[in-house]
Amino acid sequence: MEKARTVPDSYPLSLNSLLLGCNQKSSRDPLMELDEAQVATALDELKSAGLVRESSGGRTTRYEHNFQRGIGVFEQSAVLLGLLMLRGAQTAGELRLNSERWYKFADISSVEGFLEELQDRSPEKGGSLVVKLARGPGTREQRWAHLLCGPVDTTHTGLGRSAEGSGNTAERIERLEAEVAQLRETVQKLCSELGVSPPGHA
Repeated sequence: MEKARTVPDSYPLSLNSLLLGCNQKSSRDPLMELDEAQVATALDELKSAGLVRESSGGRTTRYEHNFQRGIGVFEQSAVLLGLLMLRGAQTAGELRLNSERWYKFADISSVEGFLEELQDRSPEKGGSLVVKLARGPGTREQRWAHLLCGPVDTTHTGLGRSAEGSGNTAERIERLEAEVAQLRETVQKLCSELGVSPPGHA
């Protein structure tokens, strides 16, 4: 789903390209270490579910996703679900920034609107596809997580810790430092796209 939007000239993907994409280390949560056999097995399962198609023509078999139609969601919703699958739980603001290369949302409220639709999806259509997580200690915004793999493990996201766990100062500092690093990266990216110097630089 990501490569279809970010590198359309290389899409659909060969088995080797899929393997490299699955094991990519940047902007991934969780990180994966799959081998070719595991990717091939997953492809067979996804084809059976109507979520992947084989492309004919050429010497190498290539694969393309059929996620939007297979799950039955709008393009914007498919983009948000794709980002949640690749990068883990995120706030609406983070999703809007991270979706720039996939789809340009007008504002955060439009992102929230599609997330709420996915959360309120009727049982006839398969039920909720995302969940809004409880606000974690020291955080201002709530994060969203997908439900495509079943109920969310809030201990993995670090957002469901008890008050007792929130007292771990070292852990909180580490989490804040990671958030600051991510914010710096986002600011640098935006400044680069706008052609301006980052704050504090001549």
